[in-house]
Amino acid sequence: MSTSVLSILFIVVVAIIILSVFFSFFPVMLWISAVASGVRVSIITLVAMRLRRVTPSRIVNPQIKAHKAGLGLDMNQLESHYLAGGNVDRVVNALIAAQRAEIPLEFERAAAIDLAGRDVLQAVQMSVNPKVIETPVVAAMARNGIEVKVKARVTVRANIDRLVGGAGEETIIARVGEGIVTTVGSSDSHKQVLENPDMISRTVLQKGLDAGTAFEILSIDIADVDVGKNIGAMLQTEQAEADKRIAQAKAEERRAMAVAQEQEMKARVVEMRARVVQSESDVPLAMAEALRQGQLGVMDYMNFKNIEADTQMRGSIGKSEDSGSSPDNKSNK
Repeated sequence: MSTSVLSILFIVVVAIIILSVFFSFFPVMLWISAVASGVRVSIITLVAMRLRRVTPSRIVNPQIKAHKAGLGLDMNQLESHYLAGGNVDRVVNALIAAQRAEIPLEFERAAAIDLAGRDVLQAVQMSVNPKVIETPVVAAMARNGIEVKVKARVTVRANIDRLVGGAGEETIIARVGEGIVTTVGSSDSHKQVLENPDMISRTVLQKGLDAGTAFEILSIDIADVDVGKNIGAMLQTEQAEADKRIAQAKAEERRAMAVAQEQEMKARVVEMRARVVQSESDVPLAMAEALRQGQLGVMDYMNFKNIEADTQMRGSIGKSEDSGSSPDNKSNK
């Protein structure tokens, strides 16, 4: 390969590199698209966006859509919103949708909603097409103790004026659940709720649950009403069981005290018997002492022994008679 051919190839490669760098830094095709769409923007402005670290396509393409929709937005507004961290394309789409739906929405308001972290396009779509929020199953108890399970569907429409600083869907669901519990709890019987489920929606709507939220409640429809457990009977059963356990504990306490008292009395009986035995053991000593001192004669001692033997004999005879006249002996007779 000759030197001339190598030189031509080198020049071509360098030219391609230079053109690539030029077109990447100078968005000529984007400028042509903007001019063809009727958006007046200079190539110097696009280069200045590059220097400000702004992607020109993120500004020019939304500007083309806004110009075609007749919004009349300034490119500086779009660039400032982009530099603030907003989504320029979504804001422009929301403004176009609001214009088509004849909803009054300015760019500053839409940019504020977008910077607040809310989807402004979704909010505009929700204003046109209301959203249905389905609440989880809310369990409440009527005055007669019967549990009622209610599921509701809340139809809401986005309130664009309150999107910034307004509460979200979780607040709507919580307030509706609170209204359901209040309505069911104020009913005398669960049958009233089953017969007129619309009383729940009427009562909840009268409370103004959408105050301070980013939505406007259009309707609250009761999707399902079921009867749950008999909470009142369960509570009464648990109370009766608790009372029974308390009574059993008190009875056990009294029984333990009675057993302790019985054991104490048995101990006292044994103690008294010990004293009797001790006293009986002192009798022979006293009699011996009386014999020594001459205060008791031998005949008196013999008479005492005869009386004692006679008493023992009578006692044994009485025991034999009692055993002979027992019910078993009578039945045998």
